[in-house]
Amino acid sequence: MLTRGAITLLRGGRRSLSTSAVRPAQVTVRDALNGAMDEEMARDERVFLLGEEVAQYDGAYKVSRGLWKKYGDKRVMDTPITESGFAGIAVGAAFAGLRPICEFMTFNFSMQAIDQVINSAAKTFYMSAGLMNVPIVFRGPNGAAAGVAAQHSQCFASWYSSCPGLKVVSPYSSEDARGLLKASIRDPDPVVFLENELMYGTPFEVKDEMLQDRDFVLPLGKAKIERPGKHVTLVAFSRPVGICLEAADLLAAEGIECEVVNLRTVRPLDIDTVLQSVTKTHHCLTVEQGWPQCGIGSEIAARIMESPAFYELDYPVTRLCGADLPMPYAKSLEDASLPTAGDVAAAVKKALNVS
Repeated sequence: MLTRGAITLLRGGRRSLSTSAVRPAQVTVRDALNGAMDEEMARDERVFLLGEEVAQYDGAYKVSRGLWKKYGDKRVMDTPITESGFAGIAVGAAFAGLRPICEFMTFNFSMQAIDQVINSAAKTFYMSAGLMNVPIVFRGPNGAAAGVAAQHSQCFASWYSSCPGLKVVSPYSSEDARGLLKASIRDPDPVVFLENELMYGTPFEVKDEMLQDRDFVLPLGKAKIERPGKHVTLVAFSRPVGICLEAADLLAAEGIECEVVNLRTVRPLDIDTVLQSVTKTHHCLTVEQGWPQCGIGSEIAARIMESPAFYELDYPVTRLCGADLPMPYAKSLEDASLPTAGDVAAAVKKALNVS
């Protein structure tokens, strides 16, 4: 019988494992995550990794490659296919003062452990009157993958970001992945770290000083302006940031300058950066792969409406989301269910009344 990891590899993981075309000056998201965990495990002996196939198999997506050989069975632990069980063990270890990294092979499987994540991890600091921290990171791929249908293609950003007691992080680039994961591991509170399967093999240029600095961290709760602009604000996180940047390139050829905001963290939400951008551009478009109802875009729209920036808008806030249905299996339908750069460009032109 094939394991989940083997199935993952057969369905497309092999393509993303190739790094032969990656230039030396670039780092893939996978390697950035791997390096972050390696450095934090070396820095703090309380940090350990557990999950399905994270050890001898090097991880279903090879994110933990080499860590088991370096740190051994006590710090890189393979678990049975029992999400509730090993998530509970990880939370208990955090109660005892360790700093576990709990990997879900996909966040779709975290539904099996949601009682541990929400009721045990997220609420304990409050229910203990601040006496007990829970320094744990739940990490793994989130959102739409490719050809894996409805039960494996959900975005859980809005699910987890609605829960007080959690921090929810969703990186875009290799810099994001490295700096935010290191910050999450060091954080005293539980962090849900939402990666993207299709971006693991994506290379990004990084600064040498970032790679050389073992204390390089990015602040949780702070967005980044990926591209400055003056006509419209595009707000996104994870893979849709790249879609927004692609759309911004298309629109720049027509004289439309988009400001692209990479949220990086969806809880706490850096609404101040969004409001400052909207005040400048007078237009806002949010882009995400999750469903429209109760999504991150809905939250941003409400926050804008409740702030003085609402009076700066020249057009209503527009949301581009995944289709409001379970993800289809057929590739043509899957492609039609997710926002594209063309969709973003068309929505921007509509808001600006440009034909």
